Amino acid sequence: MISVTDLERTYRRPRTSLTGPRPEVHALRGVSFDIEKGQRFGIVGESGSGKSTLVRLLAALDRPTSGSISLQGRRIDNLPERRLGFLRSQVQIVFQDPMGSLDPRMRVRDIISEPLGRQPGRRERVRELLDAVGLPADSGERYPHQFSGGQRQRISLARALAPRPSILLADEAVSALDVLVRKQILDLIAELVERYELTLVFVSHDLGVVRRVCDTVAVMRAGEIVELGAVDEVYDDPRHPYTRELIAAAPNLAAALAGLEEE
Repeated sequence: MISVTDLERTYRRPRTSLTGPRPEVHALRGVSFDIEKGQRFGIVGESGSGKSTLVRLLAALDRPTSGSISLQGRRIDNLPERRLGFLRSQVQIVFQDPMGSLDPRMRVRDIISEPLGRQPGRRERVRELLDAVGLPADSGERYPHQFSGGQRQRISLARALAPRPSILLADEAVSALDVLVRKQILDLIAELVERYELTLVFVSHDLGVVRRVCDTVAVMRAGEIVELGAVDEVYDDPRHPYTRELIAAAPNLAAALAGLEEE
């Protein structure tokens, strides 16, 4: 489904002097992995580890400095912009901040149907998706600011599903939500992945969250994958010291939910 080989991404910072060279930042270094159809693949790491850069490359929102990305056996990293139309429908992304990605001037029905263009059956598709993400049908007449953060993330998921993608990328999609809403959105993502037979790439700084929705995890540090394997094995028997640090630092979602239920 997805094959990533020796991926590198280097950026140049502004000059620190009038005559000196622009310093390089290596956001990704030699990243390689394969994702099978239907797999739920987690990418975990702290801020600056390169995980969001990787997601942008997978969505063809940026280009690698070197290496390759293939989707269903077809290279996408070197395609010209005019030939990326098929990718836009096959790969959809949900970001951390839905208010930053939902046009506040548009009604929800228009936000969700926008990826469909002039396709027939748009109204029916919007109603189906609102129901799938747990929002009432009349939500389509309202605007993003009239919803809570969790509800806006549901709208983002509905819009991502509108063109019937095969791959869903979720970049820190629950990190801005409180504990209870986070669990609800995680459960919803798992349900949608199964219902629509999606391949999921889920990015988070929290390995405990990744464990809840993914079957495989890649742990990233400083632009490199330092550990890769089945999520339960990595969580229960981490091999790399950095993975152990992430586990120790991660809040316990199950314990937090249990505490809420006791209140």
